[in-house]
Amino acid sequence: MWHIGCVYCYSSSEPGRSRSQSQPQPNKPMNTCAIPQTQTRLSRTADWMRDHAKLIRWVQWGIVLVYGFLILVPIFLPLPDETAHIWSNLTLIAQFAFWGIWWPFVLISMVLMGRVWCGVLCPEGALTEFASRHGLGKAIPHWMRWGGWPFVAFALTTIYGQMVSVYQYPKAVLLVLGGSTAGAIVVGYLYGRDKRVWCKYLCPVNGVFGLLAKLAPFHYKVNETAWRASYGTHSHTQGRTVIPVNCAPLVPLRAMKGAADCHMCGRCSGHRDAIELTWRAPAEEIVRHGEQHNNLWESALALYGLMGIAIGAFHWSASPWFVQVKQAIATWLIDRDIMWPFDTHAPWWVFTNYPAQNDVFSWLDGGLVIAYILTTGLVLGTALTLLFALSSRVLGGCDRKRFNHLVQSTIPLAGCGVFVGLSATTISLLRGEHLPVFWANDLRAILLIATTLWSVWLAWRVTGRYTSAPARRLLSMAPVIAGLALVNFAWLLMFWLW
Repeated sequence: MWHIGCVYCYSSSEPGRSRSQSQPQPNKPMNTCAIPQTQTRLSRTADWMRDHAKLIRWVQWGIVLVYGFLILVPIFLPLPDETAHIWSNLTLIAQFAFWGIWWPFVLISMVLMGRVWCGVLCPEGALTEFASRHGLGKAIPHWMRWGGWPFVAFALTTIYGQMVSVYQYPKAVLLVLGGSTAGAIVVGYLYGRDKRVWCKYLCPVNGVFGLLAKLAPFHYKVNETAWRASYGTHSHTQGRTVIPVNCAPLVPLRAMKGAADCHMCGRCSGHRDAIELTWRAPAEEIVRHGEQHNNLWESALALYGLMGIAIGAFHWSASPWFVQVKQAIATWLIDRDIMWPFDTHAPWWVFTNYPAQNDVFSWLDGGLVIAYILTTGLVLGTALTLLFALSSRVLGGCDRKRFNHLVQSTIPLAGCGVFVGLSATTISLLRGEHLPVFWANDLRAILLIATTLWSVWLAWRVTGRYTSAPARRLLSMAPVIAGLALVNFAWLLMFWLW
């Protein structure tokens, strides 16, 4: 069992004394922890989270109950008709909660607070850790550690969600979100001990959350000097019981450099007097640490996932190109008397099939949806890859780490794109209630412009890590700006031109 509570157990004869001032009493467990006088309000908040882990677990289980209720109950209710409202129909309430509020603002929370959602509120995280605590505790298999799972899981979930219309129907929500939750429980039961193996390796949004958390304005900073000193014979920690920290998402605490993998749960706050929640510049993790801490799968997720497949998933239902291609293929098939692609008997868990709502996918519809999303992802992702490879080459030849580093500058715009894409569901539901949504496109434009400028600024800072020559930096920025413009053009098509 992991222990949550004070990281150090020691006594202090004078209340309010700092850790460095207190006199340890070896082998004597104590009930209180003194707070250092130099602590900031932020670090005291982290200590509060550490010391109130039981309360946080109750909050997690409360979220689990709400989540389970919103997933399970609507499948037993009739689908809403034209007279239903989001304040009176549970199915619409669940739809608005999941896709209108929940997921869009979880994305924003990653940028503002890091992965607090993961560590404090996420129902899947709570369930997989609980299952792991009481499970078989097997070793994590080698195949599960493959670095490409965050990209593959995100791509498959995004595409499959469109195949079954996950934004519209409760059974699709149960299949996609409920299936993910079931997977989290099974993986937790089988592997690890008190760990979040699912969250670390297989969660469909783990990679997305990790990218966005790189922008968070605070993180748990590790003081390596203090950590090494905690083992010394003259260390003020001598005689205290150093309680091991259960880092559920399997982050190597001593080597932790940023917020991408950290779930911000507070368990490690104050560990060995070397870990503290502290403010940082939002560009620090990308500009400073991104030079070494990057990989090709993160770049694939940003370029082909968030700015490729995700755009295709949001695009197809509004795209006149989709309609034109469908009509051309349908005509070609009819002329040759090939009729089976028009069959609409696919089960709802393969392709959308709700005849009462006049919403049915034929095999042709479903196949074209998949093809459109994959083609969009391939075209946009490859174009962006070539542009960023050119920018990297201008900075000094071919180098994979430099390329990956540059790609990280796109994270603000990539994350904003997913947010504005999800906002289409939010606005659609509000419009259905005859609420004023005239402000929606203006707000989208402001967000896209702001995050584009943020990405340009990050890219400029990144180029400065490789050359100080202004001319070369400016030349390397041209492909980057072209790539960002391409992404904005995709959103311009969806919200303003189509």
